[in-house]
Amino acid sequence: MYSLNFRLSVMKKLLSIIPDKLILPLFIAGGLMVGLGAYAAYMSRAYSYLSDDPSACINCHVMTPYYQSWSHSSHARDATCNDCHVPHNNVIAKYAFKAKDGLYHAAVFTVHGEPQTLRPRESSKNVIMENCIRCHTQLNTDFVKTGMITYTEAKNGQGKACWDCHTQVPHTTISGLGSSNPIMPFPKSHVPDWLEKMLNK
Repeated sequence: MYSLNFRLSVMKKLLSIIPDKLILPLFIAGGLMVGLGAYAAYMSRAYSYLSDDPSACINCHVMTPYYQSWSHSSHARDATCNDCHVPHNNVIAKYAFKAKDGLYHAAVFTVHGEPQTLRPRESSKNVIMENCIRCHTQLNTDFVKTGMITYTEAKNGQGKACWDCHTQVPHTTISGLGSSNPIMPFPKSHVPDWLEKMLNK
């Protein structure tokens, strides 16, 4: 553990490298960057994506029809979005996949580049099918004995993907952004109650 005096001396040495007239502007710029970054994370509800709460998905309004169809399906009783859409082999793989997929979605939705028909990418299809098998192993092996194949095998014509037969699970006939008129509650406002009251006077 470094002493406070040692840390202060290191800070002074670092600051001595920077010309005096740049120190204040650099601190202001750094403060602005940190403040704007924290504000953007708060306003985008970035923290909500660390949870398994399905309502995090409707932070992006384009996901509302999919959230609504899931919430009225049999899967809503037992499975969250993450139960189907992220890997479950270990925590690191789960959050790495969420981060990669989330950054991709954020970039696409921010520039309004989403297609009219939202479909999983290839990496997501693999994960979804693995999760179908993970949850329904007993059904596939003990009861109906259909066996289990990977999405790659299904893609190569060695069988069918789960959703080739189970077309209504769990998102029914949702096929695009205009395919339904979903009514879902808006996420809670970021505006503090005291400010909301002041603005509504």
